[in-house]
Amino acid sequence: MHKNAEHSVDLRSDTVTQPCAAMWDAMRSAPLGDDVLGDEPTVARLEAMIAARLGKEAAVFVPSGTMANQLAIRVACGAGDEIIAHEESHIIHYETGGPAALSGAMVRTVRGDGGLFDAGDVTAAVRTRNIHHPVSKMLVAENTQNRGGGTVWGMDRWERVAREAHTHGLHVHVDGARLFNACVAGGYSADAFAKHADTVSVCFSKGLGCPVGSALVGPAAFIERARRFRKMFGGGMRQSGLLAAAAIFALEHNVDRLAQDHANAKAFARGISALRGLRPHVSAEETPTNMVFFHVDPAIGTAQALCARLESKGVRMMGLDPQRVRAVTHRDVDAAGIERAVREIAAAVQDK
Repeated sequence: MHKNAEHSVDLRSDTVTQPCAAMWDAMRSAPLGDDVLGDEPTVARLEAMIAARLGKEAAVFVPSGTMANQLAIRVACGAGDEIIAHEESHIIHYETGGPAALSGAMVRTVRGDGGLFDAGDVTAAVRTRNIHHPVSKMLVAENTQNRGGGTVWGMDRWERVAREAHTHGLHVHVDGARLFNACVAGGYSADAFAKHADTVSVCFSKGLGCPVGSALVGPAAFIERARRFRKMFGGGMRQSGLLAAAAIFALEHNVDRLAQDHANAKAFARGISALRGLRPHVSAEETPTNMVFFHVDPAIGTAQALCARLESKGVRMMGLDPQRVRAVTHRDVDAAGIERAVREIAAAVQDK
């Protein structure tokens, strides 16, 4: 780590944000109880708030987006069932084989640019009923799509996909870890998008800037069963109102400001595109939200090597693949931080 880490420009993820002073105040003043025993007032307030915001009956507060997704899968699927999801989905790459380990479910993948797909892809992936086949039970879509570059579902396309999935009797789940980024960029409300899904997970510890926490929202009976599995998976928390208070603050204050993160991502992509040997996956103006993926020419070195050189200069990014880097903007990196990051990257590239 850079020896002056507190002064670094950390673009590894929007999960690295620190609570602001007002969020700390909200956490310190939150009334507390015991959520496992059912008397945590601040958690109950958050669950009611996020359920209403997404137009659903109920919600359950959980430690992570991974747990929220896996709870949805565990309730919707049984052993031998199959989930349809894009091949770049978070549930495939970053949840440690959870569908198989926790629910005994398989995943059948579809393809599509930017992590998105069409209704026809769903139709083609649904299994015919046959004793030899797993049972198609669930569709998982991600908004924004992480490995697609923070891409955003358009409403018309999403309506068609969800409608086709429901035609085949699939449970439709949205991995909405960055759903509010998608809403700000896409110009639609969270409930307008969520109404086409049965369940939705949302994360508070990414762009919204909380230290910990996610939620799963959906029908009351579904969420009640998910609450049992939350306990089984070790996700029952006690005085978790401390964390829920941060999420309430974030929902009230940190959603609209996501547009600034998107603008900073465009500025970063614009700066990168002017440097020799670096190529953003999309143009600056096409950068959809707060993620910038760029390719590193092998003549410069690997993505990991470039990130290591930048680490010593106080600029932190993530090398995902041998030649691909991910940078994520967030509330703790302002426009000046973006300018500094581009300067340090330019110097690192010129050194090679």
